[in-house]
Order: sequence, then structure tokens, then C-alpha cells
Amino acid sequence: MTTTETTSSVPIRLDFDTHAAGFSRALATLDGAATKELDRVDFDPRLRELVRVRASQLNGCAYCIDMHTKDARAIGEAEQRLYGLPAWRETPYFTDRERAALAFTESVTLMADGHVPDGAFAAAAEQFSADELAALVALIVTINAWNAVSVSTRAWPPGSYEA
Repeated sequence: MTTTETTSSVPIRLDFDTHAAGFSRALATLDGAATKELDRVDFDPRLRELVRVRASQLNGCAYCIDMHTKDARAIGEAEQRLYGLPAWRETPYFTDRERAALAFTESVTLMADGHVPDGAFAAAAEQFSADELAALVALIVTINAWNAVSVSTRAWPPGSYEA
């Protein structure tokens, strides 16, 4: 039996970088500001990528999933943890701190389904200092903004990112 690989192109709906260049630059600036906050509190780079990947999975952002799994691998994240990320609650691969960040990421990303429950916030606040928690919020807000642009416009084709 042979396997035939097929690929299909997902058409770009809107060249967002061209038609909203100022906003695109502002979003990149927001991303840089979030990264500076993460750097300031020495937030684990692998956990940053796990948060980005998990939010992107929830939002269905193929480009960002591709980008951030590549980035995670490049800094030493284990394949097993990346594969287990959609079912992180059911795996032994994540620390309590990572679990709190992932639960908080899901709550913020899916806030329309019940806001951010006190329990999710409290669990994150138990694992992270106030500065770290603020940086985590900045990270989650930023990746959700990128996801919203990417999913709605398909501005950046999945597979086009090179780590």
C-alpha cells in the first residue's frame, strides 16, 4: 500500500499587512511589548510557546500553530508534550505551573463561554507572581489578537513560516 501526499492551498482572503499596514505594525509592537514583559519577569520560553500553541489550537489558527510548534521545537520543547497539548489535562507531561498557565490560557481565550472563572485566575495566581501573571495576560491577549487576524483574513498561509 502506498501513501499519496496531497496538499491544498488555503487562499488568502485579505492581504492584511498591505491593507491595514498601520494596524499590522501596531500589532507587531504589541507583540514586542508582551515579549519585553515576559523577558522582564524571566518567563520560561518553552511555556510561552505552549501558551501560544494552545490558544492557537483553540482558535483554529493553522499559521500560528505551525509557527509556534516550530519555535517550541527550536528551543528544545519535546514532541510528546506538543502532541499531548490538546489533551494536557489527561497527560502527566506538564508541571502544576504549566497546567495553571494552560488552564488560564483556555479561560481567557474562551472567555465568551463564561468569562474567566475565579478558580482559573486563583490557580494561576497561586503559581505566578503578580508581575508574571500580568505578563501571561499580555501574552494571551497578544496571541489571541494574532489568531483573530489570521483566522479571519487568512493573511498568512500555513506552512509559510520558517523557524
